[in-house]
Amino acid sequence: MTTTDMTTTESTEQTAYAHEHAPRLPFAERVPEFYRAMIRLETAAAKDIDPTLYHLIKLRASQINRCAFCVDMHSKDALAEGESIERIVQLPAWEESRHFYTERELAALALTEAVTVLTDGFVPDEVYAKAAAHFDETELARVIAAIVTINAWNRIGVTTRMTPGHYTPRPA
Repeated sequence: MTTTDMTTTESTEQTAYAHEHAPRLPFAERVPEFYRAMIRLETAAAKDIDPTLYHLIKLRASQINRCAFCVDMHSKDALAEGESIERIVQLPAWEESRHFYTERELAALALTEAVTVLTDGFVPDEVYAKAAAHFDETELARVIAAIVTINAWNRIGVTTRMTPGHYTPRPA
């Protein structure tokens, strides 16, 4: 093998992507009535909530739950609706990047994390109180509905191993 052949081989090996996994189960096909109910739940959760806040909630919960399909989808949707790449990139480090977000968004992100990660078995009073200080009761209920809904979708996506990278946002 010549030096040129070795360089080409090394270059190809360095840029080759890993094999894409196949989904485990065509979930929507197997339980269409449940899937349609989830779509209705999503529609209800999205009603009357600020779309920018909704995207942040969906994306942050999906990051925590390691749902690659949902991270892909909600990043693309947020970008398509005008969210900045900077705020999306900083989202995993929102506590250290607070200046990228409003106080309402920060309160919703803290609540999103607390509801998504229930390792202590409860949502801390201070997290709930901070969210309640930034949202009236109806708004707060909508934020909670959004968090619960995306967590349900994440569990479907992760369990059935939905494949990221193929989602295209609908035109606005």
